[in-house]
Amino acid sequence: MPEIQEKLPPLLTDVRRSILEIGAGTGLITTSLADWTPAEIFALEPSTGMRAVLLSRLCARPELFDRVTVLPCDALSVALDEPVEAMVMINVMYALEPDYRKRLWPVLADRLEPGGLLVFTWRDGGAPSERPLKELASRQVGRHTYTVFSEILESDGPEGEACKARYLYQITQDGRLISEEEIVGHSYRPVWETLEGELVGAGFVQTEAPEGLLAWRLA
Repeated sequence: MPEIQEKLPPLLTDVRRSILEIGAGTGLITTSLADWTPAEIFALEPSTGMRAVLLSRLCARPELFDRVTVLPCDALSVALDEPVEAMVMINVMYALEPDYRKRLWPVLADRLEPGGLLVFTWRDGGAPSERPLKELASRQVGRHTYTVFSEILESDGPEGEACKARYLYQITQDGRLISEEEIVGHSYRPVWETLEGELVGAGFVQTEAPEGLLAWRLA
């Protein structure tokens, strides 16, 4: 989040009218977009649980009630009254299956005004290699310590894009395990040539962006 707070706002300097945020999650970026720009924001989040947290966060910001609309639909079926000026996807693309992603770019192009901006987080290099369980992050809140671990169970390797990962979420107190949740799923990291071909084919032209982000304009 701190890195995004530093790198994303300069890309949105000229955005004044409307932003579609795809995969709004719990709303951390949503409220930041509202702080960085005067634009109307359409926050798309299909997950009921995530959307509940997002709406709760917005309730704490009543000044945003007339500027933020939460959309419960899938990105492929998003319907807007008019094309938006910009689109933002933060830490979303890695969850998109290849066939879904290929279908998504033309849909986004149809919902974006000519010359409009598409920005998303990006890391090149294909799928990560298989690796054992390791700690990703840990934070203490009150008497509890929240720790996230991950391991790569299967991988297509740097020339492919799919990997199977296992995440372990633990809550401990004084070294004693209180709760533990395991999630196993797939993620996708296309190589640059694949991604570039898909976006150019959908009518996008790359523009400058800081490391960690990609920015495209609709031709």
